[in-house]
Amino acid sequence: MQHVIDTLLQKDAKVQSITELLSFCSSCVSYIEVSAANEYEDAVSALLSGVAVLLCDGVDGCVCMDCRRFPCRNITEPENDKVLRGSRVGFVETLTDNTALIRRYIRDPRLKMTAHKVGEISKTDVIVCYMDGVADKEYLKKLQSAIDGVKTDALVLSSQSLAECLIKKKWYNPFPKIKFTERPDCAAAHIIEGKIAVITDNSPAVMLLPSSIFDFLQETDDFYLPPLVGTYLRAIRCTVFFLTLFLSPLWYLLISYPQWIPPWLDFIKVQEQAVMPVVFQLFVLEFAIDGLKLAALNTPSMLSGSFSIIGGLILGDFAVRVGWFVPDTIFYMAFVAIANFSQPSYELGYAFKFLRLLILALTALFGVYGFISGFVIFLSLIATNKTVGDKSYLYPLIPFDAKALRSLIIRRRKR
Repeated sequence: MQHVIDTLLQKDAKVQSITELLSFCSSCVSYIEVSAANEYEDAVSALLSGVAVLLCDGVDGCVCMDCRRFPCRNITEPENDKVLRGSRVGFVETLTDNTALIRRYIRDPRLKMTAHKVGEISKTDVIVCYMDGVADKEYLKKLQSAIDGVKTDALVLSSQSLAECLIKKKWYNPFPKIKFTERPDCAAAHIIEGKIAVITDNSPAVMLLPSSIFDFLQETDDFYLPPLVGTYLRAIRCTVFFLTLFLSPLWYLLISYPQWIPPWLDFIKVQEQAVMPVVFQLFVLEFAIDGLKLAALNTPSMLSGSFSIIGGLILGDFAVRVGWFVPDTIFYMAFVAIANFSQPSYELGYAFKFLRLLILALTALFGVYGFISGFVIFLSLIATNKTVGDKSYLYPLIPFDAKALRSLIIRRRKR
């Protein structure tokens, strides 16, 4: 800015219109990010955002010079989406840095970024990033209109606040409707495939739209490893994760009807007796696991790992010794707790947890009919869930796309 001011003071020019002022700035101001502002509100908003504003006596308008430099943390690998092999770069809270990281991966003139402002008070910058000619134009227009139509004072929670403004209010459906990523390579890959990335200032999490249930079951490591290994890991992840939904309700259903248990499964029968019924044990352990998670979250980082492990071992052993629980329930819930971490989506993990509790409660009340009803509710919630723009949550299964479905099941070689 000092250099710009020195340059202006050395010039002698008379300008009478905003056009002449822009022409003067383009030839004399040694800075490239220069634009005109004809409205008072636009000039004030730019000034409050940190943009330098050049005013000239007698000119109806002003020139904005965007010479901002925001403080930001280092571009490091995100904690919740690490890879064994591959890029160690992650998004940060600065919007310009995030757009530059995507440009670094996609050097194509079809990559477009449109700017929007959301929030009456915060006036938060939002960028819609897409590949022109690849992304669905109708869906793109609908999404841009929805962002422009958001009525809120401020996006206090950045991308999460924007997501809640875009999603229709269906509190009873726990499945996540928007996939977030903090990895530029993941965002770039989805953009090339035709998805739309929504980047919000002050947030390292980028929204990828439209999202389906299958998008949450993929992981970045699948693509950094050979196709055979990636396919195997994806199959194991999905199998183990879906076991968390039905394992404890199915086990409770079988021990409630021991005559259905074949001889080769006799080991699943409860051999010991406890003070509390088995169904209450399962519910208490579900809540206890979340309590340990919260305690570990608020524990200093150097102690959190040992605290959660030691706390779980001590509490579990003590509960068995005093007769509150049987070892079987602790074993099954320990498997469920560990298996929940087989996929990276925190929201999807809790969606499965809520449905597991619902199926377990229905099984305890109505037996096999309750278990079947819970499974039907599970399928209904997935089928009726809608992402932003009312796109199908089960694509490419519904509507059916054989090629896209095959690529989700089998990790194909990227050329």
